[in-house]
Amino acid sequence: MSYTYDYPHPAVTVDIAVFTTVDDDWKVLLIRRAKEPFKDMWALPGGFIDIDEGLEQAARRELKEEAGVDVVDLDQVGAFGDPDRDPRERVITVAYYAMIPFDQLHVEASSDASDAKLFSVNDLPELACDHALILQQAINLAGEKSG
Repeated sequence: MSYTYDYPHPAVTVDIAVFTTVDDDWKVLLIRRAKEPFKDMWALPGGFIDIDEGLEQAARRELKEEAGVDVVDLDQVGAFGDPDRDPRERVITVAYYAMIPFDQLHVEASSDASDAKLFSVNDLPELACDHALILQQAINLAGEKSG
């Protein structure tokens, strides 16, 4: 199927904040980007949606591809679309979060992630793109839901 329009279209991505608790410390899963832009920076797992998949399907696929994590329940954080959020092109992301018990979380970096690990939400590295903003909103929503 071919599409032709008179105006440019943005790309769409998904980003996922995966939370767990370890010894009463709330942790989030981050991946180290293996490619530009933001190469070697920590980021939320995520990526571009395929043309024939839904948003949640893309979120599950990206999470599995980049961090080896299977997730059942996803909650939407919201959409983020600052025109300058990605230097490659105009990109809008739809962010999700998931709560996974630590004993069910098996993390393994793959795809375009060179590393994947858990960080305390109280001691985060500098994050790529606008992921600090996305993560803060995910923390707020997950806290409301769990608290």
